[in-house]
Amino acid sequence: MPATSLADWLRTASDEALATLLHARRDLATPPPADSTVLATRAGTPGSIARACEPLDTVTLAVLESLLVAGADAEPVPAGAVAELVGVDQAAARAALDTLRSRALVWGDDDALSVPPGAREVFGPFPAGLGAPGRDLAGADVPALLAELDPDERALLDKLAAGPPIGRTRDASDVADIPNSPDTDAPSPVRRLLACGLLLRRDDQTVELPREVGLALRGGHAFPPAVRREPPLPTHPHQQSTVDAAAAGEAMEFLRRTESLLRMWSAQPPPVLKSGGLGVREVRRLAKELEVTEDHAVLLVELAAGAGLVADSQETSPEWVPTTLTDSWLASAPAQRWVTLARAWLDLPRLPGLAGARDPRDKPLAPLADDLRRPLAPAGRRRVLRALADLDPGTGVRGVEELVAVLAWRAPRRGGRLRDDVVRWTMAEGAALGAVALGAASSATRALLADDRPGAVEAMIDALPAPVDHVLVQADLTVVAPGPLEPGLAAEVAAVADVESAGHATVYRVTETSVRRALDGGRTADELHELFRTRSATPVPQSLSYLIDDVARRHGRLRGGAAGSFLRCDDEVLLAEVLANPAAAELDLRRIAPTVLVSPYPLAEVLDGLRAAGFAPAAEGPDGQVVDLRPSGRRIPPRARSRARPVVAGQRPIGEEQLAAVLTHLRAGDRAARARRGATARLPAGGGPDTSATLALLSEATREQREVWIGFVDAHGTASQRIVTPVRVGGGVLESTDNERYPLHRITSAALVED
Repeated sequence: MPATSLADWLRTASDEALATLLHARRDLATPPPADSTVLATRAGTPGSIARACEPLDTVTLAVLESLLVAGADAEPVPAGAVAELVGVDQAAARAALDTLRSRALVWGDDDALSVPPGAREVFGPFPAGLGAPGRDLAGADVPALLAELDPDERALLDKLAAGPPIGRTRDASDVADIPNSPDTDAPSPVRRLLACGLLLRRDDQTVELPREVGLALRGGHAFPPAVRREPPLPTHPHQQSTVDAAAAGEAMEFLRRTESLLRMWSAQPPPVLKSGGLGVREVRRLAKELEVTEDHAVLLVELAAGAGLVADSQETSPEWVPTTLTDSWLASAPAQRWVTLARAWLDLPRLPGLAGARDPRDKPLAPLADDLRRPLAPAGRRRVLRALADLDPGTGVRGVEELVAVLAWRAPRRGGRLRDDVVRWTMAEGAALGAVALGAASSATRALLADDRPGAVEAMIDALPAPVDHVLVQADLTVVAPGPLEPGLAAEVAAVADVESAGHATVYRVTETSVRRALDGGRTADELHELFRTRSATPVPQSLSYLIDDVARRHGRLRGGAAGSFLRCDDEVLLAEVLANPAAAELDLRRIAPTVLVSPYPLAEVLDGLRAAGFAPAAEGPDGQVVDLRPSGRRIPPRARSRARPVVAGQRPIGEEQLAAVLTHLRAGDRAARARRGATARLPAGGGPDTSATLALLSEATREQREVWIGFVDAHGTASQRIVTPVRVGGGVLESTDNERYPLHRITSAALVED
């Protein structure tokens, strides 16, 4: 691929594609040939083959394993033999072979198919769970031999036929040297099977089931019938409107709990653990306050952080604090707020379901910690939701385990050990968020999967119940909201009443404390009376009116305020002259008593302003004595605190520096492979485990400005190769002309490269 086209491809490539390319190029053992098998050779490394097999379904993988069983990694085999081994018709085998060819895992015509030799390392020593061919079974009637076995012998073979085909036994010694069992004169079942060739002896304690016997016990096919067809997925049809309504109800509850979380953490931010994340006590406290399970509480905090609504304060004693995005999010419409959280969930490179699990050191994984980060989590989450979206609108799966089995069949090698757990977590989290309801994807979720944010907002607006513009005030001083309130009305009611119970119909309670809170916020008694008179669909009880008037009569009789400085003078005429001066307006001077003025500005600034206006004020301390406020030296203003940046979901484009680094990595690997295996590479005796000889070789290359081939292991344990020109060797580090530093203790080998 030319450098320009490679650079263009890298600019638009995804992270997964880049990782695949770098992984494959790092594993290349030889430069790629220039013939038609170049793609197959590139896919011939175990790492590349494993990556290429990840999206393949079970039957396609069975075809690939059958090719290995037939020995296609050593010599070409016909496609007919593969179809027979798998137990599928020729059309199904041909479709699977076409898929394998498109991924460079198989090449050749149908009568001469080949697979890369590295495939055997990927699938293990026993493809399809079958052993090696039997030495003495060529042309033998294996089914007839099996029919003559007694139940003990047949049970032993059936167990090995299920895989793996090897077993350990004390009777695996040479048959001629094995004595009979102590309690009987008859030989043991293992000895009889070894004698007739239905078992193979690998060593003194290991036996192996021959391939012919395994196939015969499996009915002539290498795989059971369940491998050949996708498991059924039981579904239940619903109206899409029913699914959307159920999802909208859960979405409203999730939004309400997220709002409560943000308000709780605004008033009392929880601390950040020393190792990062949120502590177990904080999770339990949050779950108790919000009346949810701990798993639900973890999902709430993870999505709040993923949407940028919460962040680490990064102070000396860091805390989890709501960000400035919280205010704009709270002011948005419910549909907009839900879409923000739903998109953050889809793109969240973390697995909240892992919280509470144990790490290798037997320590629990904390929410919001780096231990929960999994870059492939968004892909796994979208895979589950797309499986639901592929069903007819409104159709939901009957059970999660059935969906787990179907997705495992469609891609058994994708997702690793957490493959099935990701499916379960996605369904549970989607149901809590309101993205999934009744086992089906909502209309808003379908729009988000298509990257249609406006469509998702419209779908959620249609699904959410229409906001109501009235409340029901009752005689016990409770206020019932029969549905989601209009934003303005919701803010007014929340200011004067406390939530007593939440749900589709929220119940508020008016108390003396809540009324005082509303008055503290600047509302008057008349405004509160007007609110309940105009917005209540029921008559306002007299007890509520009395409560408001009683609290308002006592409110504000004692007042307090903040002032930066004050002026006092026994001469009221002089104070009147100060207030009449234009400087008083600039300094915001205000009379609070006949002989006292206050200003929000610092005292030194007020005194300087009055002196510039022709007055002669003096500063006094707390004891009434005159003090000198002149600065004693140079001062600088305090530095503004840096604010935590909000988390922005989405993939960033590849920059020029990153692009250049990737190209350098690829070309360096190519040069290293050619120099290492080419005829021009000279490996001195010291270029190996001898540290002193390696150091001498690198010093020589530094003096002569010679290129050196080095092999080294990075901090992650990954072996790699480079061609470098050393500029300095010392302090335990090799520095090269490309500004790279290689620790000497990680260099495993070195060689001078001839011109």
